[in-house]
Amino acid sequence: MPERELDQLFDELEALEAAVDEDARERVAAALDAAEDVEEEVAYLEDRGAFGNVIRGYDRADVAETFLGSLLFGVPMAVEGGTTEVGAFFATHPAFLLGTVAATLAVVYGVLYVADFQDVRVKDPLFGFVPRRFVGVVAVSLSTAVVLLTAWGRIDWADPAVALGACVAAFFPMAIGAALGDILPGS
Repeated sequence: MPERELDQLFDELEALEAAVDEDARERVAAALDAAEDVEEEVAYLEDRGAFGNVIRGYDRADVAETFLGSLLFGVPMAVEGGTTEVGAFFATHPAFLLGTVAATLAVVYGVLYVADFQDVRVKDPLFGFVPRRFVGVVAVSLSTAVVLLTAWGRIDWADPAVALGACVAAFFPMAIGAALGDILPGS
């Protein structure tokens, strides 16, 4: 089935899902899941390669890929003394700290959903609109930054503003690595 026809089918099913009662909505959701399975099988049979996969959901394997990508980009930040210097700068310039957080979130969203490395689909978003993959990538990379910098003695929480700043400085590349580590393998 051509991709355009599948996209049209998904659009029609999603419109129907929004327009019907609760019982019918469950049947439409089941039809959507079946259509997604068909689409995955067609994509598999077409052997579209590593950069042409359709990615849905976010499970334990994705968390592991996210963590590995975060570490790959984050270890250099953990051993580099400049990370603490940036943290000290952020401690006295909170606008730059917030700007870096905003830029990090924008870049992660862009890598996952805009750059089109892979066809990343949002499935079962949190609160009906927040993609689980986005939340997972952000949470894993931020947690990795905090734990790694703390465990390796690179930050001292006696000065929380500097420690937070250093974590945000490390979070930026770690989040990019986490996003790439998650979607590039595909699946």
